[in-house]
Amino acid sequence: MNTTIAEGSIVNHRVVSGDQWVTERRAFLAREKELTRLHDQVAAERRALPWVRVDKVYVFDAPGGRRTLSDLFEGRRQLLVQHFMFGPEWEEGCPSCSFMADHIDGMNVHLAQRDITLVVISRAPLAVIERFRRRMGWQFPWVSSHGSEFNYDFAVSFTPEEQASGKVYYNYGMTSFPAGEAPGISVFYKDDAGELFHTYSTYGRGVEVMMGAYKMMDLTPKGRDEGDVPHKMAWVRHHDRYAPAPI
Repeated sequence: MNTTIAEGSIVNHRVVSGDQWVTERRAFLAREKELTRLHDQVAAERRALPWVRVDKVYVFDAPGGRRTLSDLFEGRRQLLVQHFMFGPEWEEGCPSCSFMADHIDGMNVHLAQRDITLVVISRAPLAVIERFRRRMGWQFPWVSSHGSEFNYDFAVSFTPEEQASGKVYYNYGMTSFPAGEAPGISVFYKDDAGELFHTYSTYGRGVEVMMGAYKMMDLTPKGRDEGDVPHKMAWVRHHDRYAPAPI
């Protein structure tokens, strides 16, 4: 049967001979290589963006005591920060941010080999963060920006007045947002003189760079399979709250 059906459906999907499949796969390979080249080009353009010197001293609560942004580099020159949605009054972290964080521990040993430290930062008090981190079984460094302007300066936390206005500054524009905390990833560089620079931040779907599981889903016939949820990622749970997967 050669019925052409709606994208994403696996019902009555086209079935062809092995030779025809290879012909179409080769044609699609050209598209994948085009995307790879574009990805490399955009990555180079990203690295060429100008930097902003970080003059403000940010201090965080960490398990080993108070630490500055400079301290968080742990002797390396590059710092990746996951802005994890976890407000001061929350009892647990955001499920979607937790989905992102589930990928970190496996990556960290490799990132360290490329002069990169990855740290997670949230506004929740450190004791609450630590309780949740232990529950999730995570090992990565996670510090609290509670009482700091860090989250506000990097546009991932919003004041009650901003929220009441109906629009907040997020993802480089004014937009509505349903919570006082938002996800993001920021990158910093420390030079030989110890000066700090903000080199990049990404928000919205840009944070999917941390979601390796999504990239694997994208390879499968059903893809992300999110067509029957009220909003994307509504299906995500903390990993200790999923029902047993169907067999």
